[in-house]
Amino acid sequence: MGFSSKPQLLLVLSLFFFANLAESAVDYSTLVYKGCAKQLFQDPTGVYSQALSALFGSLVQQSTKAKFFKTSTGTGQTSISGIFQCRGDLSNNDCYNCVSKLPTLSDRLCGKTISSRVQLLGCYMVYEVSGFPQVSGMEMLYKTCGATNVAGSGFEERRDAALQVLENGVVSGHGFYTSSYQSVYLLAQCQGDVGDSDCGDCVRSAVQRAQVECGSSISGQVYLHKCFVSYSYYPNGVPRRQSSSSSSSSSGSSGEPGPNTGKTVAIILGGAAGVGFVVICLMFARGLMKKHDDF
Repeated sequence: MGFSSKPQLLLVLSLFFFANLAESAVDYSTLVYKGCAKQLFQDPTGVYSQALSALFGSLVQQSTKAKFFKTSTGTGQTSISGIFQCRGDLSNNDCYNCVSKLPTLSDRLCGKTISSRVQLLGCYMVYEVSGFPQVSGMEMLYKTCGATNVAGSGFEERRDAALQVLENGVVSGHGFYTSSYQSVYLLAQCQGDVGDSDCGDCVRSAVQRAQVECGSSISGQVYLHKCFVSYSYYPNGVPRRQSSSSSSSSSGSSGEPGPNTGKTVAIILGGAAGVGFVVICLMFARGLMKKHDDF
């Protein structure tokens, strides 16, 4: 004559599922790519390990109040320089949460290499030992293109016009720009210590790479050493909460969807969770009434 435990169990499991789904909708710590030097530290005394640990600690600490920071630790030939950068539209808390994951990821993905770069959706971190060969700021590090092609619908003309807006916007935005233009969501950012003119040149180069490398792909992201660009085409229009006016800040890292896509998804999932909760409660009440009638 006791109540069945199935409705309660269903309620708990469903709430757990919806809560986790909504919670995971916004995740700036998703790995985009990694770059690891082939050479490992020659570190019999542990001096490099100590310098790297101090560097990581300093970078993470600064991420609570800045979106870009550059520093070095150690002395002479054993010094290690490093930077972190968060996407320009992240809050200080989101920036810290993103950057604080990078030291562990760097060690896990690259080990004790003399140089490492780990790019997440919302931030990145780079370190290198003294004397490490420098590369051009225009060197392409990574690119990804959407699997869907939209050739023949006027897409490329629309995309190219939008990318021209992006090139201009990142300069006037002093290193960071996000907006939408003719159903194309746009995002670009330069490394925080790059001047406006060099930033414009870098983004222009990245845009040209995106046009060539991605062709008629519905989306594309190109990461150069000193900047990145991202575009996504929405045939039915950029989701309203994703359409944001331009923002400026010398900071950041990228992501394929716009900065508010995750928020939009979270709102949708939250609504779905609410509807699910009501349905489950009704099922639960119906089960209780049935038990009462049977009794």
